[in-house]
Amino acid sequence: MTALWKWVRPRRRFPPTRDGWYFLIATLLIGLAAINAGLNLLFLVWGMMLFLILASGVLSELCLRKLEVRRDAPLSVHADAPYLMGIALTNNKKRLPSFSVEVEDLVDGKPIDKRCYFLKLPAGRTQETAYRHVASRRGRLRLSGFRLSTRFPFGLIQKSKDVVAPAELLVYPALCPVPGDLLRGFASHHGRGEHKWRSRRGEFFGLREFRQGDDPRDIHWRTSARRGAPFLRETEDDEGQEVCLVVDNGPNVPDDPNTGIGALLESDKAFENMISLAASLACELLHRGYRVGMAARGEEITPEGGQAQATRLLRFLALVGTAAPDVPLRDAGRIGATVRFRAGHAPEVGFGGSAAAPRRIA
Repeated sequence: MTALWKWVRPRRRFPPTRDGWYFLIATLLIGLAAINAGLNLLFLVWGMMLFLILASGVLSELCLRKLEVRRDAPLSVHADAPYLMGIALTNNKKRLPSFSVEVEDLVDGKPIDKRCYFLKLPAGRTQETAYRHVASRRGRLRLSGFRLSTRFPFGLIQKSKDVVAPAELLVYPALCPVPGDLLRGFASHHGRGEHKWRSRRGEFFGLREFRQGDDPRDIHWRTSARRGAPFLRETEDDEGQEVCLVVDNGPNVPDDPNTGIGALLESDKAFENMISLAASLACELLHRGYRVGMAARGEEITPEGGQAQATRLLRFLALVGTAAPDVPLRDAGRIGATVRFRAGHAPEVGFGGSAAAPRRIA
């Protein structure tokens, strides 16, 4: 009984299209003329028009039945940068194909500005396509589901249904070109096609446990065999220099109820620009072979190298927000270089540890 009720009254939207409205008005006028004149020919035309409307509702319903849709999310998404979201549509009907199906991703129940179109999907088949989208802000992008719609067969109505399929994308900060003045003093290691995450040359510094993303060639096999777990050999030289990015995520606007909306917007923009620059510098230094860490109010990430460290830093910067003013800002500690960021101010670069005099970037 429940299945029958769902078939009789499914959760569908079926507003008429623009051409559909014209057709409905014409159907109404033909019907009035047929009743008024009593002509059999007009009744025949009126009946055919009513049949087309009824057929549109039935055939469009069959098109949307037993469709399964899923996403193929990209590995990384950055704000203000286009990404491709893969969409796969499966027709689980045994015999009937589906025609002219549009798929839209939903964010808080509202469709994204892009859609995917499937002209014909045979029974038991799966087709894949993708749409291009640009996330406007970093953070969590929560997708609530899909909207499937079709205008098949006559384009008179656009029948649609919503499918609940929650998912979440983590949008990394936007990447921007790093100013040359900010990179001054950091050695470049791009020569001869060598893109090294960690140097294996230089004096021995110490051992630590192996982490995901580390180069297996740096494993100290004798110690690993003795302790029963992989340990990594660390060296200390220019290519392995540590850099700590200190991000001051404290409040940038005075706690004043009279603060205007313009000042709040400018403060938010300055904060996002600071996060974007910190993310861009972190990726650039990791690409050059540095071990990069990060410190913020109440948070600290140990300096490491490799793609896994880049992911950790980008995830942190994607979710970091404004901290309370009483939360202390972590210090850089023993590092080779420090870059301090503060919203609305130029970054400060210091070499040789926290005791070195910082160099302000204009």
